[in-house]
Amino acid sequence: MKHSWKKWTAITLLGMTLAACGTSESSGDGESYKVGATQIAEHPSLDAAYEGFKQALEDAGLDVEYDYNTAQGDQNNNAAIASNLVSNDVDLIFANSTPSAQSALQATDSIPIIFTSVTDAVAGELVTAMDEPGENITGVVDLHPDTIQFTVIFLEEYFANSRIGMIYNAGEANSVAQINLVEEAVEGTSLSLVTRSVATATEVQQAAASLVGDIDVFYIITDNTAVTALDAIVQVANSEQIPLFVGEPDSLEKGGFATFGIDYFSIGYRSGEMAAEVLQGEKSTSDIPVEYPSEMQLFINKDAAEAQGVEWHSDWDEDAEIVEAE
Repeated sequence: MKHSWKKWTAITLLGMTLAACGTSESSGDGESYKVGATQIAEHPSLDAAYEGFKQALEDAGLDVEYDYNTAQGDQNNNAAIASNLVSNDVDLIFANSTPSAQSALQATDSIPIIFTSVTDAVAGELVTAMDEPGENITGVVDLHPDTIQFTVIFLEEYFANSRIGMIYNAGEANSVAQINLVEEAVEGTSLSLVTRSVATATEVQQAAASLVGDIDVFYIITDNTAVTALDAIVQVANSEQIPLFVGEPDSLEKGGFATFGIDYFSIGYRSGEMAAEVLQGEKSTSDIPVEYPSEMQLFINKDAAEAQGVEWHSDWDEDAEIVEAE
C-alpha cells in the first residue's frame, strides 16, 4: 500500500487546475431572491464554504439578499434560526453544517434546502441515499470517500505502530460516522485508537491532556466541537511533541501538522451552483443527487511538524502542498 495515496493527489491537483481555468456566464433572470443561511459556528472552513456559495450565485448573475445566521457553536440555537428563516419566507435555505441542515429540514418540508459541510448526509438522516435526495433537500458533503483511508495509509507508512488519539462530540452524527470509518480503516494495520468524547468545547483541553501518555499522534476529524477548541489541542500537541493530524486544511493554519483535505470554498461553490439551478426553476432539489467533493490532496504545515517533533521526509516536499501557520 506504500505511496498509494500519491496518485490521487496528482489527479486532484490537475482537477483543481482545470477548475481554476473555468469561466461562467451570467444567467440572471431579473428576479430578486431571498436566501437564508444557517451555520453552526464561525470557523475558517465553514466561512470559506459560505463565501464559495455566495460567489457561485454571483457568478450566475442572480440578485440575492442574504439572511445570515450563526448558532455560535450552540446546537440549541439551530432550531430557532431555522424557524425564523421559515417565518421570513425565504426562497431557499443554505445549511452550512450537519446540525444546521437537520434543524432546517425539521422546520420545513417545502422551502428548498441546499447543504454543505455535512460529513455523512445519510447517517445524519438528511437523505436516504446519496443518489436519492429529499423532496426539498440536497447538497455537497465535505468528506471524500477516500480521505480517512488515505490518512490511515499515511499514518501506517510514516507513523507505524502509533496509538491514535481522537476527540469528538458523540452528539454530532457526522463525527460518529467518521469515528466508525477510522475504526474500520485501522483494522489489520499496526495502528490503534484511543478516543475521548466531549459535549462542549470547554471540555476539549482536559480531554486532550488526558490522552498524553496513552497516544502517539492526535487525529482530530471535522468535529465542530473539537475544531472550535483546536487551539487547546495544539497547545498540548506542541508541549508534548505529539503530531497533530486534522480533518481539513484550515485547521493547519491553527497549528495542525497534516491532513488529506478538501477545499471548502469549492464545495460551497458547488452548493451555490445547485442553489442557482433551483432558484431559477431549472431543477428541483429532488432532481439533484447529493455529491462528494471532487478534490482532495495532502497538506502539511512544516512549522507545526517542527513544533511537534516530527521527523521530516524529503518526499513530502514533492507530494504535499506546504502551508504556513497563522
